[in-house]
Amino acid sequence: MSHDSDSGHDPDSGHDPDASAAGRKAMPASGTDWDTLREQMVDLGKGDVDWRAARTAVYVFNAGEDVLRVAKEAYALYQSENGLGPAAFPSLARMEREVIEMGLDLLQAPDGACGNMTSGGTESIFMAVKACREQARAGGRDTRGMRIVVPRSAHPAFDKAARTLDLEVQRVPVAEDWRADVQAMGEAVDDQTLMLVGSAPCFPYGLIDPIDALSDLALARDVWLHVDACVGGYFAPFARMNGVDVPPFDFELPGVRSISADLHKYGYAAKGASTVFHRTEEQREFQIFRFDDWPSGGMETPTAAGTRPGGAIAGAWAVMHYLGVEGYREKVKMVTDTREKLMRAIDAMPELQTVGSPKLGLFLYGSDQIDPYAVWGRLLKRGWFTGLVSEPRAIHLMLSPAHADVADSYLADLAEAVSEVKTSGEDAAGTRARYA
Repeated sequence: MSHDSDSGHDPDSGHDPDASAAGRKAMPASGTDWDTLREQMVDLGKGDVDWRAARTAVYVFNAGEDVLRVAKEAYALYQSENGLGPAAFPSLARMEREVIEMGLDLLQAPDGACGNMTSGGTESIFMAVKACREQARAGGRDTRGMRIVVPRSAHPAFDKAARTLDLEVQRVPVAEDWRADVQAMGEAVDDQTLMLVGSAPCFPYGLIDPIDALSDLALARDVWLHVDACVGGYFAPFARMNGVDVPPFDFELPGVRSISADLHKYGYAAKGASTVFHRTEEQREFQIFRFDDWPSGGMETPTAAGTRPGGAIAGAWAVMHYLGVEGYREKVKMVTDTREKLMRAIDAMPELQTVGSPKLGLFLYGSDQIDPYAVWGRLLKRGWFTGLVSEPRAIHLMLSPAHADVADSYLADLAEAVSEVKTSGEDAAGTRARYA
């Protein structure tokens, strides 16, 4: 391998000054003006999904340009502030406290309940599992290899937490209605069970597990019950206010000890905002990290992160105040009305059928006549980016308020895609469902 020891750059040599010797991107030798950079960034995004036109039903929650503006400007106001230092930034401490109090109120928490903001649902779930494990350890139990019993539909974040915390996850097949099989989960509980999990709703099917029965099981067996409401925590309460028959899932059930709920999903906050809630302050104590043997003094953090972006806290606080109960109810109604419209139209197509009885903003549909993955591929070519589910083989939609304006266009394209696949007999055997 040759090496050029000349540190200068010959403009005619074909050498890229922004590339390192190993072919990696190197930092530019000099800066670039923002107008040019902005143009480059917009150009980079031309290959991304067109979520602003509501052409995607996963990853992004589009509540409208006004909500997006509030979240952006609020984030920018506090983008340099650090939630790690409440003494330096009491504004952030107050905003986080108020966000948590509003969430606790929505989730029917008892007096003494508490919580924290985190960076997302995975961190919220991790902190709940960590608190559960630390509480068990404090009681003298050897938690190595202890198990978290979850429905097969539960989020992989529980597996991520278990691998990190030296625990195991036991996934129990769901019942015929695609919800958690409480009897089967009860049979899996033994003296090595650390936690039970239910979802409200689960991501794959958009269905709320029978949390009331799981609560009874948790109380009878003295096991921590965590409810993963990352998707539904800031949706289901407002749907219930709108008259939707939402089953019990939150702190009104005495067996529920902790709940995770994402603000950057149906709370419509900027990315990087979730919440983890505990029934008691004594319980949350096991979530907190403290360290004193350090030259800079003691350090205490309530979550996995050290630095905590102030913008995420401020953005959530601002959006919650901007929308209020009335605004959230309106957004929820747009979503549930759109879901019902889409499900009715899809079920009216002879080749397709929806799955289960979802009540919130997620649903899926498949077919016993044609390959739904092939239909998905045809829709993708028309600019629709949605999810897939492998059990059953189906197309997955997570709706936002903005989808109300494009539902008819989606259904028209869907009808064409179905006709094309039916005519061609296309089989998308090489397509895999993947949430990443």
